[in-house]
Amino acid sequence: MLTKKFPILEKEKLAPGITYFQIKAPLVARKCQPGQFIILRLDEKGERIPLTMTEYDREKGTISIVVQDVGRTTHQLSLMNIGDVVEDVLGPLGVPTPIEKVGTVLCVGGGVGVALLYPEAKAYKEKGNRVISLIGARSKDYLFFQDKIEAISDEVKYSTDDGTFGHHGFVTDLVKEILEGGETINEVIAIGPLPMMKRVAEITRPYKIKTIVSLNPIMLDGTGMCGGCRVRVGGVVKFACVEGPDFDAHEVDFDDLMKRQKRFQEEEKIALEKKN
Repeated sequence: MLTKKFPILEKEKLAPGITYFQIKAPLVARKCQPGQFIILRLDEKGERIPLTMTEYDREKGTISIVVQDVGRTTHQLSLMNIGDVVEDVLGPLGVPTPIEKVGTVLCVGGGVGVALLYPEAKAYKEKGNRVISLIGARSKDYLFFQDKIEAISDEVKYSTDDGTFGHHGFVTDLVKEILEGGETINEVIAIGPLPMMKRVAEITRPYKIKTIVSLNPIMLDGTGMCGGCRVRVGGVVKFACVEGPDFDAHEVDFDDLMKRQKRFQEEEKIALEKKN
């Protein structure tokens, strides 16, 4: 009998519909770097979904992910508990984020993207950079990882759409405010909803500041074979799973990507309705 390899060791609800999991996956933990992701399958009949790792512990052999309950598989995963077992965890996949000492880095996170931003902001700090983190959420109830972000940042600013915490408005307002204030920013990394990342790119483009975004397009195999994750960057088609997930924000065709992300919207809705 085969021994299943990926038990859930920790689970924590971070915000409405957002859950943290720590999973035992020694081989993945041994090799993963900030910016990389896994392909997860809950059971033999389950779909494959990409999830970016937010933490890893090489000694304990664990990886951590933050999951938003938005589709059938993420809903099923959100119902799993400590001791339950995930069928497959494939990784680490993707190209690690190239992180160097550049000076002052603006780290912009929106929604669940904050979980993906954290390991990269931490790595920038460990390289000796000054890290300014800008964190946006729908409301105060949806903010999480505040302690973690504040521990590795020189400065943190928050925004909420409804004004219940921090700036009343979008996190991109804070990006504009800092750049217009004249502070020297050497690099920007933004992770969150596509409209947010697109807006960050628009704001930083006139300043000619290197801006990196982490993309999470439709993805199946994670090895570049299916072509589902293709994105247009600088007029050239790239495969996010093997050439990303990080790309130059000023080169990404966000409009084309947002159209592609809606391709299976109806099928996803039907699958979610049949989750029970």
